[in-house]
Amino acid sequence: MNIAPVFKALRRHKTAVILIILQIAVCCAILCNSIYVIKARVDRMTRLSGVAESELVALQTANLGDAYRGPGADAAIQRDLALLRGLPGVSATTMAGQFPYGSSSWGTSIGLKPEDDAHKFEVSMSMAGPGFADTLGLKLQQGRWFNNEEYADQAKGMMSQIDYPVGIITRSLANRLFPAGDALGKSVYLDKSPTRIVGIIDDLMRPDGFQDSVHSYDSILLPVKPRYGSYLLRVPSLDRGRTLAAAETVLLKADPDRIIVGKETLEEMRHQRYGRDRSVVWLLVIVSLCMLAISTCGIGGLVSFWVQQRTKQIGVRRALGATRGDILRHFQIENFLIVSGGIVLGMLLAFGMNQLLMAKYELPRLPWPYLPIGAVVLWLLGQLAILGPALRGASISPAIATRSA
Repeated sequence: MNIAPVFKALRRHKTAVILIILQIAVCCAILCNSIYVIKARVDRMTRLSGVAESELVALQTANLGDAYRGPGADAAIQRDLALLRGLPGVSATTMAGQFPYGSSSWGTSIGLKPEDDAHKFEVSMSMAGPGFADTLGLKLQQGRWFNNEEYADQAKGMMSQIDYPVGIITRSLANRLFPAGDALGKSVYLDKSPTRIVGIIDDLMRPDGFQDSVHSYDSILLPVKPRYGSYLLRVPSLDRGRTLAAAETVLLKADPDRIIVGKETLEEMRHQRYGRDRSVVWLLVIVSLCMLAISTCGIGGLVSFWVQQRTKQIGVRRALGATRGDILRHFQIENFLIVSGGIVLGMLLAFGMNQLLMAKYELPRLPWPYLPIGAVVLWLLGQLAILGPALRGASISPAIATRSA
């Protein structure tokens, strides 16, 4: 088909064509960035935490009694854990300072040499007391768990004031520190003292919900008995709500001065953690659908108007031998050229919008594959938008066009 008549027809409607191109360009820019942000948020929400989420409940307490201070604090905590383990349906318990979706998070720098600040990695640091691994459902890939004699008491000082002869790291951190795969038995440095890696576990997500999914599993477990934090209970049965209520009753009975700050299942904590992400996803989905609907209506309305304007012209072409397919292809090519112009401009706008998001919201650079995805969506919608009006135009007979003259 000769494309020259198509360009000639478009030049006669410059203003309308330019407006549609601008509309498609804005839609393309918003669509490409929205798809990218939506995918990033969905990937973040669907990350595996590395723990038995469906079986865990947490009680955060403020222990105000004298029994939880001084040298007898560990005995008081162990008494609480024993009471909680005695509840029906509870298979394991532990005191945890931090865990996935929790409100507390500790970080540290780790390196392969002492005081080598230039080559250190920022990681999450968890106090893994007795029962921590069994309660959370952590899986050991290599090495061993901590021995009883290796546990230190948090009462000895702040986390930064305790030496850690041994530690357990996640597989992601092991691959990052030792790409050759020989992390087990090697030493890392949190400060001047070496910490020997005695075990490697499956990935355990950082409590802070690290935005960068590449490093969201960089964690090290240290053998420390925490003095404060949350009581975690592993409850394989489905009645976790009743177990939470029973656990609260038991703890308050053991120490009436205690305050229960919060009690939730880990699934509820996960839902709350990703609440903002879900809102962003739905907002962008609605905005994208609205932009697509506006663009589709604009294209369809313009073609309908052109069909009415060109009734006589279409009839003349039909009388000169043009088939219905020729008329239909004319409108399809016309639409393809308009949408393509909008897509080219929209790709430039998409990169500009992404640069703004990078500067304001620390968003990563927009990967190029999202541009053809947006282009294909707009091309398909453009063709669907003009299908009805174009078919009506193609159905105009030479006789009707002649009478309208």
